Amino acid sequence: MTTTAQESAVTSFTPAELYQRILHNLPTFILDVRNEEEAGRSPIEGHKQLTSINIPYFAFLEDEDGCAAQLPPEREILVVCAKEGSSHYVATLLAERGYTTRYLEGGYLSYGNFYDLRDVVNATWGRIVQIARPARGDLSFAILSGGKAALIDPLRHTHIYTDLIAQAGAQLTHIFDTHVHADHISGGPALAQETGATYYVHAYDAIHPIDMLPARIDYTHTQEGDRFQIGEVTVTTRWFPGHTLGQVNYRVDAPDGTSALFTGDGIFLRSFGRPDLGGKGEAWTPILYRSLTERLPTMVDDTTLILPAHFSTLDEGGSTGIFAATYAEVKAGNDALHARSEAEFTSYVLEHLPVFPAEYVEIKRVNIGLSTPCDGQANELELGKNICALAK
Repeated sequence: MTTTAQESAVTSFTPAELYQRILHNLPTFILDVRNEEEAGRSPIEGHKQLTSINIPYFAFLEDEDGCAAQLPPEREILVVCAKEGSSHYVATLLAERGYTTRYLEGGYLSYGNFYDLRDVVNATWGRIVQIARPARGDLSFAILSGGKAALIDPLRHTHIYTDLIAQAGAQLTHIFDTHVHADHISGGPALAQETGATYYVHAYDAIHPIDMLPARIDYTHTQEGDRFQIGEVTVTTRWFPGHTLGQVNYRVDAPDGTSALFTGDGIFLRSFGRPDLGGKGEAWTPILYRSLTERLPTMVDDTTLILPAHFSTLDEGGSTGIFAATYAEVKAGNDALHARSEAEFTSYVLEHLPVFPAEYVEIKRVNIGLSTPCDGQANELELGKNICALAK
């Protein structure tokens, strides 16, 4: 099979380049050639300068000229498909018609599994590193101090964390999940097996809330007031039920006065974690209300950094890509923390719950060891952006 001049001229772009373009709001035109359902479930989102159009690959097979006519000839066209092959074909086809085109290496699958690492804090005592999975809006963190390391809410691809810790010359000693997640597969149990570090989760979350089956993973129960030393910093467990009954926050205190609260799905920068993913929305909503109004103020001061497990839009991180804010800033911008009665809060929450993804029931099974998916099944379970926050 020979290679045409157009085929050799068409080049690719990487997930890292795509994320940087989106993050810095550079003019970007994406042609998504996945089928309509896939594109709708996991769109590539960004700021105002991002334009995305979905024309399925098969439409180009049926009417190449008609599809090409829908695209702006003056723009560079970045073509995205599921796994790369279709986007390479379409990019080549468009290049033959005079368009400037490139295709995404590895397709959307590679972007969905792309991780971005940034320091939230870099001080004499150590670092807090944000490990983000931007396509899904997932956030996890590493604490590095005094040659020791702890992870909070690590995601499925464990090498990201072991590579980071090895590069820092540290030893992983503690793995903390703020709760048993429903939207993504935790890397916590696998990392514990791989490294020998202790995996911590609240025992209330070690029972599947719908199946009522106990966990089949090794874990250590953590509860209100537990304290851990990671190098020069202290980590304290604070119980925060509502999103799940076993949701906890982890407060970090450093010797220079820096404090941070890893909030999991309890409170986000602009929203809060939905209370219905255990199938008990009516029962858990008042519990969440009391956590937000009574427990949270005892865990923080206005300068404490709030570090959640998810973001809903890239605007929350701005051009820095760091999804953190002081508690004072979160109070000012998060409607969940504005005064309202328990009855008003409960009514609002129950009237605005998003759809309950069927995959979330199975992901919780995976996260407590009741089932073990292959890599392909895991990709399917995690396809699309998390919807753990309450819909607005």
